Amino acid sequence: MAVQRLVVEQVRLALSSNQAVAYAVRDADVDVVAAYPITPQTTVMEKISEMIANGEMDAELIHVESEHSALSAVVGASAAGARVFTATSSQGLELMHEILHIASGLRLPVVMAVPTRALSAPISIWNDYSDLMNTRDTSWVTLIASTAQEVYDTVIEAFRIAEDPRILLPVMIGYDGFAMSHTYEPVYIAKSPERIREFLPRRDRVKLDPNRPVTMGTITPPEWYYELKYQQVVAMNEALKVVKETDKLLGELLGRDYEPVETYMMDDAEIGFLVYGGVYGTLVEAIDTMRSKGFRVGAARLRLWRPFPVEDLVEKTRNLEKLIVVDRAISYGARIAGPVALEVISAYYYEDDAPLIASVIAGIGQRTITEDDFVKLAEVYMRKGRDSPLYRESIYWGVRGVEVK
Repeated sequence: MAVQRLVVEQVRLALSSNQAVAYAVRDADVDVVAAYPITPQTTVMEKISEMIANGEMDAELIHVESEHSALSAVVGASAAGARVFTATSSQGLELMHEILHIASGLRLPVVMAVPTRALSAPISIWNDYSDLMNTRDTSWVTLIASTAQEVYDTVIEAFRIAEDPRILLPVMIGYDGFAMSHTYEPVYIAKSPERIREFLPRRDRVKLDPNRPVTMGTITPPEWYYELKYQQVVAMNEALKVVKETDKLLGELLGRDYEPVETYMMDDAEIGFLVYGGVYGTLVEAIDTMRSKGFRVGAARLRLWRPFPVEDLVEKTRNLEKLIVVDRAISYGARIAGPVALEVISAYYYEDDAPLIASVIAGIGQRTITEDDFVKLAEVYMRKGRDSPLYRESIYWGVRGVEVK
């Protein structure tokens, strides 16, 4: 794919991550948005509604009666050839679950933002990644942002990835509910959307047309169903290359570089942490503190969750003695109960020089994770060798009454 060297003039605004989503959707020239409110997603749609009302954005806003209907509406609009967007969180994402599979199975380039939130019961409006991790097997390309700036950039990137004819799969962008969705940061956005729209060319694809009727998603017998699902396997495998290509193009466009796995102070590290989302900033501060004390500790951030970037992760963490994976979701009933930790262990299964991999569950229901927590975790695992049971099952960090020795 030819590299487009675009130079975009940008302006600096104070935005929440939810507002950054709205600006990206505006700049991407989206045609149809479907909206249903749920905390902490609601202000995304409020801002988009405001933009449409005041003429900043030319799009059809569909008010629906549920999240299931919101995704259904943009599935229909995408099938008709529109560029579409929606957003949700938590129970709303769970209510959409049936339609998640329909969007990917129909190969529709839907883009959705998910400011992540803990799942009920009991009711929590606060953050963890239980909702997003439940979508693992829905065949959605999934990226996780760690700053409001990255949210803006990644939503724009998502439309190009989704609409690439090699992929034609929906794309989800996750980021921390409240900790990011409702806090403000300086964000650079395009001064004019024209160059963004050059980056996102309109592509002709099969559309629903009353003059040329087609059937989509028809009942399919065993003789063909497997082959159709395998096409999603191929597209998802191809998506890793497309994400990397698009990362590079986005860097040319906006001057900010992204990778599927980002690292900090890893070159000579003995112990590394792997996290995702907004807690990465806290981890980087903790790494600086530990480095000042002479600890050889590094940080890694998983930006691309699906497809899982196996080779990138292994390449960037192979030289570690120990890798501590901190998950903010629980895979109940599994000995290793961290969803990302399970993927990391799988990635290293055929490697002879794998680091010791530790699974830590933390931050559930937005339980605070501080720099001191990372320092203490590093100290715990510095003392533990291969025979320690702490490498054989997940530990639950920060739970009252549960001591990690």
